[in-house]
Amino acid sequence: MSVVYSRRLKKELHEIQIEQADPAKRAAGIQLLQAEDLKTWYFSLEVLGESLYKNEIFHLMVRFDTEYPFKSPAVQFVVSDKVKPPVHPHVYTNGHICASILGDDWSPTLSVMAICITIQSMLASCKKKELPEGNDDYVRTAPDNPKKTRFIYHDDTV
Repeated sequence: MSVVYSRRLKKELHEIQIEQADPAKRAAGIQLLQAEDLKTWYFSLEVLGESLYKNEIFHLMVRFDTEYPFKSPAVQFVVSDKVKPPVHPHVYTNGHICASILGDDWSPTLSVMAICITIQSMLASCKKKELPEGNDDYVRTAPDNPKKTRFIYHDDTV
């Protein structure tokens, strides 16, 4: 295990736990659900205020490898019998998210909470609930890990 990876994730987890214990510091609509190790964390995500996703709660899974923070984590919405991903032009029905912050625009200065806030903002600014073009074909052939997909980032207006 990389020393940078381990130290950075322990620091981020500690900061998240401190924030979540204090409602005044807590990021509104984002809750750490599970972080039993430094490999996979789960969050609930809710878009607050008036939006297409009002009163809907989604779950994110964040998977880290030892190249974090130099490489982005694998982030996707959880899909199960109990939770579904949002219907959004950048979210596939298998939970994969097409967002440049998770690919070409990743920076080691970004944190897990910055990712959650960015995805929350992406949902809040959505104008129309619709699936991405080619959703069915993508889901049928997609790898389990969304980082193995080479997304083309061309539309940040939804």
